Formats: sequence, C-alpha cells, structure tokens
Amino acid sequence: MIEPNQPAPDFTLPDQDGRPVSLAELAGSTAVVYFYPRADTPGCTTQACSIRDRGDEYRAAGARVVGISPDPVDAIKRFHAKQGLDFTLLADEDHAVAEAFGVWVTKKMYGKESMGVQRSTFILDAGGTVVHVIPKASPKTHDDEVLAVLRDLEPAPAGG
Repeated sequence: MIEPNQPAPDFTLPDQDGRPVSLAELAGSTAVVYFYPRADTPGCTTQACSIRDRGDEYRAAGARVVGISPDPVDAIKRFHAKQGLDFTLLADEDHAVAEAFGVWVTKKMYGKESMGVQRSTFILDAGGTVVHVIPKASPKTHDDEVLAVLRDLEPAPAGG
C-alpha cells in the first residue's frame, strides 16, 4: 500500500460520464482519493452520501474528492445519479489503479477468499504526494477523520 510521503501513482480512468480523468487534473489542490468496493451497496452508499452531505466542508478545505471502484462506468453512473452525488466517481474495471495503490487485496468472507478493493483513502497534497492514508476506512467515521486531516493541512492565518 502506498505510504505517506510517496507520490501517488499516475492514472487515467473514465468518470461516471465516461470522460477520462487523470491524476494530473487533481494537481494544484488537495485531493481525497478514496477506494470503495462496489457501487450501490450499503457501506459504499453510506460513505458516498456522507461525503456529499459534507461537501461544503470538503470545499472549504480546498479539497477535491474522487471515489474509485472496480465497477464499470454504467454502474457508477447509475450510483452517482441515484444518490445525487456532487463529486467525481471513477471506474477502475481492470483494478489496475487499485493495484498500483496497493488496495486490491485478498478478502475473506464466510470462509471464502476472493480478490477485491480494501476500502481505503489517500489524501494528496497539491503536488500529488500522499500526506495521509486511512488503510481500512470505516464509512461511518470516514468524513470525521478526513476532515480533521484537511483542517490540519490548512495554512495558519497570516499574522497569527
């Protein structure tokens, strides 16, 4: 898994409308890149709707949020529209970006093993360097943790 102080792996993936989005487009501002296992499942919906509902806080911190899953474009498009999301979702169908970030892992459920995305979040500075990692993000506490980090990244007021 990518660690703090490492550059984020470069990528270009289609967004919910099929348009390519690259890491370079996130440069110049803080970015929150989060990986989620599957669109329109309970945990992923909780996480995405919470980000949507706290969007003003993310914007106030100057952060752009991008969610990445191994779903195809049509699935993330439906999820984006159904939940009224106001941030970008990206389709990583071949899970190459998840692998590059180190979040494509063996998962165990009910005694069976399968490969899938480990719900994880990476906060990147304006230059694309990872400044914080949440290796096993919880949908219920995700925003509190991310927003606390973003507040710590904000520059101190001048003259203070």
